[in-house]
Amino acid sequence: MGGTAIIGLGAMGQGMARNIMQAGISLRGFDLSTAARDRFAGAGGNAEDSAMDAVAGCDLLLVMVATAAQAEAALFDGVLDALAKDAVVILSSTVAPSEARAIAARLNDAGHLMLDAPVSGGQVGADGGTLTIMASGPDTAFDRAEAVLAAISKKVHRLGDAPGMGATYKVVHQLAAGVHLVAAAELMAFGTKAGCDPKTLLDIVSSSAGQSWMLDDRAPRMMQTDPVPTSTVDIFIKDLGLVVQSARDSGAPVPLAAAAYQMMVGAGGMGLGRSDDSAVIRAYEALTGCRVTETEAEISATKDANT
Repeated sequence: MGGTAIIGLGAMGQGMARNIMQAGISLRGFDLSTAARDRFAGAGGNAEDSAMDAVAGCDLLLVMVATAAQAEAALFDGVLDALAKDAVVILSSTVAPSEARAIAARLNDAGHLMLDAPVSGGQVGADGGTLTIMASGPDTAFDRAEAVLAAISKKVHRLGDAPGMGATYKVVHQLAAGVHLVAAAELMAFGTKAGCDPKTLLDIVSSSAGQSWMLDDRAPRMMQTDPVPTSTVDIFIKDLGLVVQSARDSGAPVPLAAAAYQMMVGAGGMGLGRSDDSAVIRAYEALTGCRVTETEAEISATKDANT
């Protein structure tokens, strides 16, 4: 029968699915969220009421869920038996290298191939089809997944055939992403406490040696009261936790990542887990007693001044 399916139609999965379909690939999909399935169907996808119905007879499956536990639940509750023989599973979730290896071993025992293929680029990259993919797996799996990978990415890094290497590169990358994000919040909070205007501070740093992609992307949202989430505090708690775990397994010190992890945990403890990850600024605001985020009165005053 053949065919392509996706499990996981959240903020990232929706954009990836749309780009796969725009490349002319028919796609079936499943998500636990009815609203997510409805959005997928509205974009032209074939939404199914169960994961097994979505993957039945498919020889290519993309998994884009948040955690290893979710990936295991999606794959090992009857789904493998519903796939076509010798199917390729593209695991794009960010998981620990040890978890990627364990999932690949179970897939191999069931007669399937896995690409350990986490992605970077966030929702913007998923929507634009410009993700960076860090992938490892058999050449046969790469060949069979080529059209789907091309549809969702601007760059595919082929990192050998050993499962877990894609995850390793992604986890190490998340150290930089998480530290830069938290450093941006610390800079904005420190500067505001010291008397700097947040917008002027961002303008100066963004055009100087301290610039980073995370600063440019997240600092403007740090000044908003309730930005639409493109990635959440909970996701970075998970990802930085994977950094600390994987570093411990490797015997590598990661003190900056550990500090960034604690600030994210602090933001989560404030009830901000589902908020945009730029909400880590709120933890700093609580520590400094100084607001970086604009108040409703400040927003209204700005609007009045511009009308």
